[in-house]
Amino acid sequence: MTGPVGGTTAEPFTLSTGETVDLPLSTDAAMTGAAFGADYGGVRELLPEGLVPIRTAPGRAAVTFLCVEYRRIGAGEIAPYGEFGVLLPAVRGSTGTVPLASALRGGAGGYVWYLPVTTEPGRALGVDVWGYPKAVGDVTFDDDGSRRRTTVTVDGKRLLTVEIDRPPTFGARLSASSFTVKDGTLLREPLEFVGDVGGWPFSRRASYALGDHPRAERLQRLDLGSRALLRFAADGEFTIRPGRPVDES
Repeated sequence: MTGPVGGTTAEPFTLSTGETVDLPLSTDAAMTGAAFGADYGGVRELLPEGLVPIRTAPGRAAVTFLCVEYRRIGAGEIAPYGEFGVLLPAVRGSTGTVPLASALRGGAGGYVWYLPVTTEPGRALGVDVWGYPKAVGDVTFDDDGSRRRTTVTVDGKRLLTVEIDRPPTFGARLSASSFTVKDGTLLREPLEFVGDVGGWPFSRRASYALGDHPRAERLQRLDLGSRALLRFAADGEFTIRPGRPVDES
């Protein structure tokens, strides 16, 4: 069987919730996101051993908020769901000198620190296959023209509300990666995208308001900036490949 991107032979994986999906996993999704400046030392404390933050300025790193609406998962084995990610742009090694824009284009990667989703199968998919730190919660999307508002609540406590204006997009084929820790091993997951994508640097047309969830309180201590270093949007096919130990990547 041929995979959706790259001609890779698909391999079945059965989740703890009973669904079986093929890997690499093809998805159809729409996303908006924004990266904000953060205290370098605080971000470094949140990263696992082997990764360091991307430096955006002296003493500063970044935190990315990613709002994703999955319209299709695989061949439909899992129902569509919503997702919100808190990612920390990072690289292997000790310097972290790769520019943030390169990180978001695939020159580095984003460590997935928290990933609320709206369904239990969606949670099992991320946890069982890649070790993503998923939790089931409420992720609500409200669109007002070109602006999307996303509100995230987990365990009855609001994590945050984030509003992002979509920038103009163009057709593209891109590669990126994410980092996770599964069973004590640092993994890198190759990501591929085909569709419409766009970004806008140094923008005030993205904002957030943190809530009272414990994770929000932890983010508050990172001294997040109020102006987005980058806001972006994408709509198309995302393919997620199985994770590999970083030492073997």
